[in-house]
Amino acid sequence: MPSRQEISIYGTAPVRQSNKALSLQPPLCALIFFGAIAFGWTSAAPAQETPKPQTQTGASSTGQAPSAPAKIPPVALYDQLQKKSIFFPDIASSTERLSTGQKFQLFVDNSISLHTLTWAALGSAVNQAENSPTGFGQGWDAYAKRFGSSMGRQASSNFFGEFLLASALHQDPRFYPEVKPTFSHAVKYSVQRVFVTRNDDGRDVANWSGLVGPLMAEGLANVYWPDRNRTVGDTFLRYGLDVAQRAGGNMLREYWPVFYGKIHHVSRPTAGHN
Repeated sequence: MPSRQEISIYGTAPVRQSNKALSLQPPLCALIFFGAIAFGWTSAAPAQETPKPQTQTGASSTGQAPSAPAKIPPVALYDQLQKKSIFFPDIASSTERLSTGQKFQLFVDNSISLHTLTWAALGSAVNQAENSPTGFGQGWDAYAKRFGSSMGRQASSNFFGEFLLASALHQDPRFYPEVKPTFSHAVKYSVQRVFVTRNDDGRDVANWSGLVGPLMAEGLANVYWPDRNRTVGDTFLRYGLDVAQRAGGNMLREYWPVFYGKIHHVSRPTAGHN
């Protein structure tokens, strides 16, 4: 229910009309996003390259040293992650460079992954309790708006950052975890990888795709965000939270291979195992 102050400022009829419009915008935008995802998934699938088996880093058959990318994590880590994670699809499971089609596939997988769905559901519940943003109100209808807008913002952030900008700038949008990191080093590495990423050649570069993508997504979110929450300050506040959440998510990604190995009882490979 609007407060007396809001009624006196805006009037009863305009508030009702705005709420009616807001009730249609988030579901419509979410439908457009996931429709585009489904269409792109089916059209990009035939273009995917067959993954090549992971080989052990070493001298080539010609006797020349391979031009390996800088700072490639040990092969032992990828022996634990032989399949792409369904919870964090953006964790690198090989050192093979991604094609444009594979980056599109990564955007799709990440947008409907378990961690995205879980975060949207939990985050929407917290925002519902805090009545944030205030323009959505309360009730199950308001929760659906918050959940739909969260999924839409994440999908657009992945589209801009992991596919469009990463392809244009030739950057690798995946996260490369370390082997059994200490907690202090994991915190430092997780924050660092928000601002630094690898390019397609394996060199560390400024993470423009990961930093600009969420900002573009938050700008787009103002199309379906409540009118009273579309200010420049609100947009940059959401962007700042996105960057902070990315750093926290990197901490989970950093330890995910360790958890995965313990759950599946994966042993360390013996010498000579590829």
